[in-house]
Amino acid sequence: MTVKFLDVNRLNASFGLAIKDAINAVIDSGAFIQGPAVTKFENDFAAYCGVKHAIGVSDGSSALQISMKSIGIGSGDEVITVANTFNATVAAITNAGARPVLVDIDSKTYNIDCNQIESKINERTKAIIPVHLYGQPADMDALLGIAQKYNIKLIEDSCQGHGALWNGQRTGSFGDAAAFSFYPGKNLGALGDGGMITTNDDGLAEKIRMLGNYGQKVKYQHDLLGDNSRLDTIQAAGLAVKLPKLDDWNLNRKILALIYNDEFKGLPIVTPETDLRAKHVFHLYVIRTENRDELSEFLNKNGVQTGIHYPVPIHMQKCFSDWGYKKGDFPVTEKYADRILSLPMDPLMPNSDIDIVVSKVKEFFI
Repeated sequence: MTVKFLDVNRLNASFGLAIKDAINAVIDSGAFIQGPAVTKFENDFAAYCGVKHAIGVSDGSSALQISMKSIGIGSGDEVITVANTFNATVAAITNAGARPVLVDIDSKTYNIDCNQIESKINERTKAIIPVHLYGQPADMDALLGIAQKYNIKLIEDSCQGHGALWNGQRTGSFGDAAAFSFYPGKNLGALGDGGMITTNDDGLAEKIRMLGNYGQKVKYQHDLLGDNSRLDTIQAAGLAVKLPKLDDWNLNRKILALIYNDEFKGLPIVTPETDLRAKHVFHLYVIRTENRDELSEFLNKNGVQTGIHYPVPIHMQKCFSDWGYKKGDFPVTEKYADRILSLPMDPLMPNSDIDIVVSKVKEFFI
């Protein structure tokens, strides 16, 4: 028997025929590009996040890149972000023509260390992109203060933060813009790729929508140099069915995390620590241990799927070697990269699977 890291089929099956019915309605309508289902999901997601605008795009990477382009970030500019994140965060910065400036992580939350940001700011700094990593919001109080102090933009990478809260406010509602991904494994996942940009700025929203649709507001009138980055109507239809279940699923994730935390007490494991101002939605449940590789191998051999997010820090990736960073520049990120391990986190995981995960982790250490 294998305990899956996340059983996407089980999540989708929980809706019965609702998702298939929504998709069939799109097929029957023939409105495959920017059909009514896209508008519905955009409106629903904006209301969920507590923002004025939500603009569907093709994926999370496009959401980040278009957000930067919409506020004029390009060649010669610098964007500050965190060293511990997925490639897409920093690749979007370089693809927008700017230079990523990395900051190490906080040793407890794994998010950007806000105490190190100001030393990185100069006249070329145009924005900060905090990542709500693993589902825990970054310190938005500190980040908003820094952005306002230096008059620079703030773009949230909330691709792992669907439904998370900071002081009771949804991620995606703090920055000038925010990027979401609906990759199938996310807390709110599509049946393929999909993304969203949220903002409270009317002018920015109009520009974002144009940039993702060939730069046009009126068909065949291209006022901006845009691209084709539209949220597929079929994906929007399925996501609209799933959205009402997101809070319930996030609650289940939190309950599972609490079970893990309690069961792993006394083991040589560092369990996730949640900032008291945050509601962590546990997109990933990440532990830290000196025996990471051995534990991972043991669990996988015994039917428990695991993951590592992320094994190679951004500044040590070959594709980013021309930035001038070197090993030792971000010591906390580098240290943790050798010790972090993600355990199964599934909002519909049966108790029998939870028992297997817990028992096998304990068996390894005891």
